[in-house]
Amino acid sequence: MVVQNALHLVALLVAFYVVAALGRVLARAMRMPTVVGEIALSILLGPVLLAAFGEDLFTAVLPKDVTATLKQVGEAGLVLFLVGVVHHLDRGAGGWRGRALGRISFGAFVVPLLTGLAFAAWTLWLAPADVRGTAPVVALVIMLAVSMSVTAVPVLARILEERSDLGRASGLSMMASVLIDTPAWLLLAVALGLTAGGLGGVWLAFATIAVGALLAVGGNRVLRNAAVAGTASDRPRTTALVLGVVALGAGAAVHSLGLTAIFGAFVVGMMVPKDEAWSRVVGLVGKVGRAFVPVFFVVAGVTLSTSGVTAFPWAGVALALVLGIVGKVGGGYAGARWGGEDEVTSLRVGVLVNTRGLTEIVVLQVGFAAGLLTPGLFVALLVMALVTTALTGPLLDLITRRAGAAREEVVV
Repeated sequence: MVVQNALHLVALLVAFYVVAALGRVLARAMRMPTVVGEIALSILLGPVLLAAFGEDLFTAVLPKDVTATLKQVGEAGLVLFLVGVVHHLDRGAGGWRGRALGRISFGAFVVPLLTGLAFAAWTLWLAPADVRGTAPVVALVIMLAVSMSVTAVPVLARILEERSDLGRASGLSMMASVLIDTPAWLLLAVALGLTAGGLGGVWLAFATIAVGALLAVGGNRVLRNAAVAGTASDRPRTTALVLGVVALGAGAAVHSLGLTAIFGAFVVGMMVPKDEAWSRVVGLVGKVGRAFVPVFFVVAGVTLSTSGVTAFPWAGVALALVLGIVGKVGGGYAGARWGGEDEVTSLRVGVLVNTRGLTEIVVLQVGFAAGLLTPGLFVALLVMALVTTALTGPLLDLITRRAGAAREEVVV
């Protein structure tokens, strides 16, 4: 029986990777970020299987015990992947200083928070009861505000790698996104704390973050020691294995306190020094994690398909899309113009910070698992995340074409 379950698990993992690869191919053919196709197909796999083959076959293919194991694999992969993402968070071009950066960060964070409050008002007062759910009001409001405000740093980084025509907007958008996500994660910790134990849960969340910050600083000093750094340089694979175990342990410890294991990844990612040897080690950890991230998305889709979405929340999807785009594109554009940037750069910044992708999916999954988001809200915000990310490439192309046409008119 154990061997049979193991073979079943391996077969599913292979199938998930094939689906993710197909998603990347389709996205590339449609000139969208490849990660959009990967995420979309992986999440849709569960609902499609259920709709196409019925509950009996669905349960046979994805029994609960195997799904539980897949959930652990996916979450472990996500933790390892985020260690690498966090480790490289402050490596944007152009430095951290500048009036434009601060004002872009302000506009691209505060305006989406306000649109999140508007979406929360609809959820509390106008949405059907099964969409609203029973989550504590304050925690739900914070959760929805955070859902509108985050930007996907890893997805944005991949988009910028493929685009060399964006000029100053690249560095500004990347650094602003990093600055935006820090308070967003802190607010998420508050929402989770309120859900777990009221104000006591909030204090526990902040205490956990404070202890994590101290551990990151202390661990960074230890890892800078010549002997430890030498081991990282001479034995990168062994060191990567140890670092991966530490990251998973930190994630499990944070999860046991009622928060998300992702905070453990943040602590470890910030702890590791940013020299060449350690960057190679973190790269190995992140590469292993990245291989298992599609499993995380598939499990999210499976969970959603079995959680009972009674009807597709069309009104919620439309409202989330409008507010999401207005908040991020409008806030980023306004902040850039306020900071003295030209119109084209400001438009590009607004479009780039509207990229939500992986980070948004993680935030939504955390809120869903904690009981803050109902299946209906999860679907509405998930569609918003995928559409806003998919729009990044076409909107950037449109801005570039219009800027080129404007220059030709001036020359003529």
